[in-house]
Amino acid sequence: MARKGSSMRLTSSRVSSLLISMFATFASFYVAGRLWQESQTRVHLIKELDRVTGQGKSAISVDDTLKIIACREQEKTLAALEIQLSAARQEGFVSKHPKHTDGTETKKRPLVVIGIMTSLGNKKKRYAVRQAWMGTGTSASLKKIETEKGVIARFVIGRSANKGDSMDKSIDAENSQTDDFIILDDVVEAPEEASKKVKLFFAYAAERWDAQFYAKSIDNIYVNIDALGSTLAAHLENPRAYIGCMKSGEVFSEPNQKWYEPEWWKFGDKKAYFRHAYGEMYVITHALARFVSINRDILHSYAHDDVSTGSWFVGLDVKHVDEGKFCCSAWSSEAICAGV
Repeated sequence: MARKGSSMRLTSSRVSSLLISMFATFASFYVAGRLWQESQTRVHLIKELDRVTGQGKSAISVDDTLKIIACREQEKTLAALEIQLSAARQEGFVSKHPKHTDGTETKKRPLVVIGIMTSLGNKKKRYAVRQAWMGTGTSASLKKIETEKGVIARFVIGRSANKGDSMDKSIDAENSQTDDFIILDDVVEAPEEASKKVKLFFAYAAERWDAQFYAKSIDNIYVNIDALGSTLAAHLENPRAYIGCMKSGEVFSEPNQKWYEPEWWKFGDKKAYFRHAYGEMYVITHALARFVSINRDILHSYAHDDVSTGSWFVGLDVKHVDEGKFCCSAWSSEAICAGV
């Protein structure tokens, strides 16, 4: 009887060992399957991130990838809330000038930042602009225009090819007296740098001032500030407006031509530019200036700044506003700008 009982216990032990072994095998298969699925998920997420960012092979972790995806979802949510807030403002449910809890109004948002493109040797033109419409070249006069009109105006200039020479020192000395320059140290003051100059102005201005609009101008025109304010006010509710004297001009492919475009072949057999604002002045909204600021390193520049600016918005949901008042060569009492 003892032998029989011992035999039964031995058989039971073998069965238990077999069951445990089978369970362990199934568990290992399950764990291996889960790890394989997770590894495939990791590979898929990394490939998706690479596809979106265009950075090729990546060693980014899944945790970082998921954080990026979560941030993008939050950005979408924020964008949707901004749209709802804008709609609420249109319906009159939200004040356009927020107030503090004590009832006092917050600082008024600037209407427009005007960047006046100027060159190293154009001191007389800058003097004429100050006398004509910008202010007399003092901090007090600039502040008055900003406070009363909501207009911030600054001359935009790069550096001499020979940095630190007498021309650079002359600009620094002038700016110490007038305090009305944006000096772009990364731009060489030369015609071929015009597109980069405009791009960096929009980027700089968008980061420094939270304005409704940002305008590119030049130092040989008169800007009618009141007319400009009235025109821009009509587009306050349009978050992505690109305003100017629009055209689709000819692309010049011969090097001896004045408006030669080295990349003429990109514009097709008919050699015609896409629709863009040209001339002495054009305006973009805050959202578009922020877009330029964020993407400055990958935005392409063509030979001419107005073409370059237009190219940055071709693939975006942007409202192109063909505004005749920005055609500065045809001056009238209702126009925004004219040659000085």
